[in-house]
Amino acid sequence: METDFLFQAVIYLSAAVVFVPIAKKLGMSSILGYLLAGIIIGPFVLGLIGQEGHDIMRFAEFGIVMMLFLIGLEMEPGKSWKIRKIFFGMGSMQLFGTILIVFMGCILFMDWNWKTTLAISSTLALSSSAIVLQSLSEKGLRNTALGQSSFAVLLFQDIAVIPILVFLPILATSIPNAAHDVHQSLISSFPGWIQAGIIVGIISLIYFGGRFLFVLLFKIIAKTRLQELFTASALLLVVSISCLMHLIGISPALGTFLSGVVLANSEFRHELEGDIAPFKGLLLGLFFIGVGASINFQLVMDNPLFILVFGAVLTFIKFTVSFLISRFYKKKTEENTLFALGLSQSGEFGFVIMSFCIQLNIVPTILANQIMAIIAMSMVSTPFLQFINERFMLQNSKINKKESEEESAIINEHNPVIIAGFGHFGSTVGRLLRANKIKSTILDNDCDQIDFLRKMGFKAHYGDATRLELLEAAGCANAKLFIAAIDNPKTNLSIIETLRVHFPNLKILTRARNRIDAYELIDYKIAHIYRETLYSAVNMGIDVLVELGYRKYTATRQATQFIKNDEITTRKLAKKRYNKMAYLTTINAEIKWLEQLLKNDLESQKAANNHSWDSEHLKKKMAE
Repeated sequence: METDFLFQAVIYLSAAVVFVPIAKKLGMSSILGYLLAGIIIGPFVLGLIGQEGHDIMRFAEFGIVMMLFLIGLEMEPGKSWKIRKIFFGMGSMQLFGTILIVFMGCILFMDWNWKTTLAISSTLALSSSAIVLQSLSEKGLRNTALGQSSFAVLLFQDIAVIPILVFLPILATSIPNAAHDVHQSLISSFPGWIQAGIIVGIISLIYFGGRFLFVLLFKIIAKTRLQELFTASALLLVVSISCLMHLIGISPALGTFLSGVVLANSEFRHELEGDIAPFKGLLLGLFFIGVGASINFQLVMDNPLFILVFGAVLTFIKFTVSFLISRFYKKKTEENTLFALGLSQSGEFGFVIMSFCIQLNIVPTILANQIMAIIAMSMVSTPFLQFINERFMLQNSKINKKESEEESAIINEHNPVIIAGFGHFGSTVGRLLRANKIKSTILDNDCDQIDFLRKMGFKAHYGDATRLELLEAAGCANAKLFIAAIDNPKTNLSIIETLRVHFPNLKILTRARNRIDAYELIDYKIAHIYRETLYSAVNMGIDVLVELGYRKYTATRQATQFIKNDEITTRKLAKKRYNKMAYLTTINAEIKWLEQLLKNDLESQKAANNHSWDSEHLKKKMAE
């Protein structure tokens, strides 16, 4: 049995490794690569997986749960308020408009009763958050106006799944023996009002738990400084809430979405995103492979006219509704097309709702299986349609990237400056920026320090800044400056290594304890290195010179010359530090040259009468 499991794992991973790069090489979405991989290894082509495809789908659907949790984490109050008009306006118009048109069409042309038609219409009106959001991320459009509009509509649809699932049992109440095959939750034997009370209580528990208990637990875990333990805690949170919601008969994905919303404004938001994202990506890939493998081509071949025509008409209806709504909101033509194509398919929640309809006996089993085949086919067709649109229809009319960037500047939550490490050094820089009305994203892995900063009015985020996922979540792709101010030189160096590889255009300013630390930073061609021992020692030297009778202006000028020369010398020494003889020779030569330079400068200033820097001199003059 273990051998069989390992063999299946090899098949799935091999299919992904082979087909996804091919899809990317052809300019297609990675989603299309996963779907094609599933079709090829599925029971209707190579037959490398049979019923195991259905088994893996149950596991892979957990990727949807994690995706909803991450979506919830993105719903900060400020960001949610910005998209409220799109959320309620475009979201409701798209969902209810599609339901109405599909319902009326099915009533006119299909021999279905109105309850079956309403259930199917509500199911098909939903779109695939997994496909749309993944496509937007790959194209770099998540933070554009197009990305925000798509996100708002998808979020409205995801939340609408709750009332749809609640409404379906009402449709089944008059159907004989409807409850016979329905999945029995732990509370299904209680009266309706008690069930409602328990559900409200569980949701309230998640809300208040997220605001207080979850945050407290994460603080305790963070103090251990064990990254793997924090990752395990994040997964435990998602799994526990999913299990709890399943036990009371509510969609697990919606429960985790709610917990994500509650934690969106916590200091652990970016770290949670970084921990969950890799698992979400892997499981979503498995989900798409499972979708491709689960397409019942035999069912399609048995009734090709109905499935293909119905699928084509559904795609056209959803495209038209979304296109008209986008036009109503005065979007550009290119944006209208991409927005409409993105939402033209049915979504992953359709499989869940159709399975529930079979249990409730609202939709006949054969028809439900046909609808699920239509959903799967529409999900496969969307990346193809997007590919065709990009390659042939938008060759001469692509979205202007500069305009997209300008729009994203309005709606983008990321700040121009990111500060990693907000101790004594970093907080000094941060306070100066704040005093000049410059917003910065603050990252620190000390939860006690973050607590203190939040009380002082700073919005800081807990996380390990050496991790790529956290840097991406913090907005390094769009930031102008990154300030590496962590006390540990090795940690700063590790961060810089990651930034140089993944964000080569991001300007880095970094802290260094001493000259030895600076050497390693110079190897990475860092132009702005600030040695804490140099500047504090030189400032003390200025005060010593003043106390010994030097003018303030002269002392400051000497100090400036000393710092400038020392920085040049440090870069020379960095290249020779492995050759001891050359290193010592260079040091001696530079010391003599610097002393002569400062002496010459001092001689040239003896005749100067500029006492504007000498406050004590001015006080004596005024006293006289």
